[in-house]
Amino acid sequence: MNYSQKKVTRSYGLLESFLAKKRAGIANRLIKANLRKGRVLDVGCGTFPYFLSSTVFKEKYGIDSSINLRLIGNKSIFLKKLDIEKNAFPYPNNFFDTVVMLAVFEHIRSDRIEFVLKEINRVLKKDGVFIITTPAPWSDKLLWFLAHIGLVSKIEIKDHKHALDPQKIKKILTHSSFSRIESGFFELGLNMWFKVKK
Repeated sequence: MNYSQKKVTRSYGLLESFLAKKRAGIANRLIKANLRKGRVLDVGCGTFPYFLSSTVFKEKYGIDSSINLRLIGNKSIFLKKLDIEKNAFPYPNNFFDTVVMLAVFEHIRSDRIEFVLKEINRVLKKDGVFIITTPAPWSDKLLWFLAHIGLVSKIEIKDHKHALDPQKIKKILTHSSFSRIESGFFELGLNMWFKVKK
């Protein structure tokens, strides 16, 4: 079974693998070659860690509460089942060169975002890069429609806790001690990306 055939989210959606590929592509474009000699952490890597399976790094790590460890045939990816809203990350300070959080930010309860971002900041090296992708707030109604007709996962859309605009996300990142924030849009402006440095 190839990567595109594996379920990347908690339930079915015809476009889920395609969207995972798009998010991974954006993240990979934002990561410079020198960082790939180090470690990457995928926060909320999904049921199957698509990004980690399709990227090149010296060491690859992933955490998610819904990981299906039986799906992973690649022993070079180090995975841990973890609820990121409740638990400190099981890694030492300044351990990762890059951290990605792809289509996860919108699933974190508002009162736990600061905790999660502080953990990311803690495990990220100085001058390390943190990349986020998240739906643009104006795509919310479209996502509900796509979930209704089976193109995206209903479970994942129902689990969205908020739909924040880019300025609000930048303010949260700044408050969590991240700096040098770059951002943009992809998929016809329906999704946003953020690249920040510690």
